[in-house]
Amino acid sequence: MMLRGTPHIVAGIALALVAVTLVSACAGQPIPGRARPSADVSPADVAGLPVTRGPSGLRPGVPRAKLAVQGYAGTQVDKLAVDAMSDINTFWSQALPKDFGKRFKQVRKVKSLNSANGESCGQTGAAAYYCAADDSVSWDRGTLLPALDKMFGSMAIVTVLADEMGRVVQTRLGNVNRATPAIVMQQQADCYSGAVIRWVAEGKAKHFRVSTGDGLNQVLATLMFVRDQAGSPAADPDVYGSSFDRITAFQFGFTDGPVRCSEIDETEVRQRVTELGFTQAAEASANVPVDDSALALLEQSLNATFKQSAAAPPQIVDNAGICADGTGTAPTSFCPQDNTIAVDETALNELAAAPTQPRAATTTPATATAAPTGTGLGDFAAFAEVASRYALGVQRALGMPLDDKNAGLRTACLTGAWAGVIRHHTSTDPTAQLLLGPADLDEAVAELLSPTSMIAADVNGERVPAGFARVSSFQDGFLQGSTVCTSQFS
Repeated sequence: MMLRGTPHIVAGIALALVAVTLVSACAGQPIPGRARPSADVSPADVAGLPVTRGPSGLRPGVPRAKLAVQGYAGTQVDKLAVDAMSDINTFWSQALPKDFGKRFKQVRKVKSLNSANGESCGQTGAAAYYCAADDSVSWDRGTLLPALDKMFGSMAIVTVLADEMGRVVQTRLGNVNRATPAIVMQQQADCYSGAVIRWVAEGKAKHFRVSTGDGLNQVLATLMFVRDQAGSPAADPDVYGSSFDRITAFQFGFTDGPVRCSEIDETEVRQRVTELGFTQAAEASANVPVDDSALALLEQSLNATFKQSAAAPPQIVDNAGICADGTGTAPTSFCPQDNTIAVDETALNELAAAPTQPRAATTTPATATAAPTGTGLGDFAAFAEVASRYALGVQRALGMPLDDKNAGLRTACLTGAWAGVIRHHTSTDPTAQLLLGPADLDEAVAELLSPTSMIAADVNGERVPAGFARVSSFQDGFLQGSTVCTSQFS
């Protein structure tokens, strides 16, 4: 697995939009088959596990694992990687016989490399990867693993190596070959890593533990960090998928287990993966500022997506993000008393700014960068926050509570449904409509995993506790349309 630079391309703004009636028609194009994990999304749990806030990472007082490693240097990350490989091997030694009736055979070689001068399987640079030629798993102790450990904690190392071990499982099962598209293989691997992390979250791993609240958020953030450049072709042999795609596959494994991962095939991926199906105009679009003109176009897109007859749609007003009575959830608030959405354009532009990237610190073919700096997540994150406050107005018009336990999930789901509508516009005129670009969903995921997320918050700013559930509800709306939002999260 190679690190690539964190991408940034966002929505182009425009006018003509498709009108879709809420509830009587889906605000999106439903995906055939199982487009999401099978477990119900709940604010109180994570795929059936309670939301926990405890420590994540290496268990204290547990003896370190022993494993023969070529190039082992005894660094902190080398030791963490060995502990991770030990736990992952234990998982598959149990899961492969149980779920597939096959004995698990560990890889022949495990290698620790330094990205400055290490090479294995023809690869150099900051990478972790499985090499089928010599049946080996390698990691970079020089750049990749230290960066992941510093930014996301030691569970990031478990996540990356679990993903590479997913490639090993593919070869052991024999359900992929040279003709299998790279994106399918990666989706399966991401899914298998989700199954491993679920086992850790259940407290069954010897060396590691992970909370289902903040700890799992960091795991998902790791998947965001290792993702494709925006607009990368799905046929690229080095493709990994957008963070939206990677997290979707991870959630399949976390929720449904390894057998579900083995069922991911090209037909499903072509129906679901978001790297496919974007218009050329959207792919070429640039970051746009949050100003009166953009907000007017956003309001038109929301009015068209959630066409209502029961009440007038909410209106967006520039009122410092606070309602006229002094209440609100700045930088944007839904104000029930006058059916408006108050916005703070200055604060939203800070959120909408493109994340600044430091210089890459590795060699080709992989590109490893540090985490984005600054407070910006990209313009779609800002527009989606405004859209989420509009979604509260939609719920109000339907007579639904704005602060019950499911309000945050409904809000994220309806915001996802709106994103699903604007994804499918096909006009080649970039001034004709609001377009969703390839990196926009990644920006939405980044916002949903943020501790200050508003997309999955109720009218009072109360957030759904677990990022896993926030992302899942947004995915539901995006992949299945708005009807699921008002039925599943009633």
